[in-house]
Amino acid sequence: MVGGLPIVPEGTTLPPVPYLFVVLLATSGVVAMLRRDRPAVTGRRVVALAPWMALGSAAHVLYVLDALPPLVAPFAGSPTVYLSVGALAGAAWLVADRVQPDRVPAALAVGGLLLLAPVVAIAVGLGLSPAGTRWSAVALVFTVPVAGAVWVGLTRSRPETRITGAVGGLALFAHALDGISTAVGTTQLGFGERTPLSRLLLELDGLPAIPILGDGWLFVLVKLVVASGVVWLFTSYIREEPAEGNLLLGFVAAVGIGPAAHNLLLFSIAA
Repeated sequence: MVGGLPIVPEGTTLPPVPYLFVVLLATSGVVAMLRRDRPAVTGRRVVALAPWMALGSAAHVLYVLDALPPLVAPFAGSPTVYLSVGALAGAAWLVADRVQPDRVPAALAVGGLLLLAPVVAIAVGLGLSPAGTRWSAVALVFTVPVAGAVWVGLTRSRPETRITGAVGGLALFAHALDGISTAVGTTQLGFGERTPLSRLLLELDGLPAIPILGDGWLFVLVKLVVASGVVWLFTSYIREEPAEGNLLLGFVAAVGIGPAAHNLLLFSIAA
């Protein structure tokens, strides 16, 4: 166990040593090959990784529900699952860049979706919760106009943020969805928040409740402000170092997409 720190979710564990060795070896190998080949990093290629960002969280839901074979389960624990999926995504990027370098975004997106679909299907096959499915859909639908309005407001008030393009928009949407789904899960479905700092915001007393978000609106507001600030801070980085900037901003997006996908799928089958 490595939980208990303010920013570390409860339930964070490390796998048995043989699994950890395999994951670290695979990740190190893929990273070394990426550094050697240096495939081009563009906004389109980073956005195409979105299904991979959700894949790790979907696999972790199966891990939490004990729906994975014992031989595979340790690879899907947290945070091991993100290294496992990251190594797969990196390997897919290397292969796509060598086979069809002009179609890397499409290859990455399709490959991620092909792996994500059966994982989600297995989770859904465990049984859907009507209330959880309904509130997950509400959270997703509600996020679209909220994230869109924040993006428009950000790019109009700070026009320089437009340089972040689709990656900036993805990062903002990802954290909006994470915040809204978390607030919906805690206030409408009775789920708890595993990250201590987030839990502090969600458990503040005396806040007025609003529709959909309940008293979790403050958590959503903080998430949106922080995400907007991060996107704005990346503007100069992307202008000066577009490859590194887009890649790191994509990581910021993944930090939002992962928990958001985990929330929506877990609520849909376990509420």
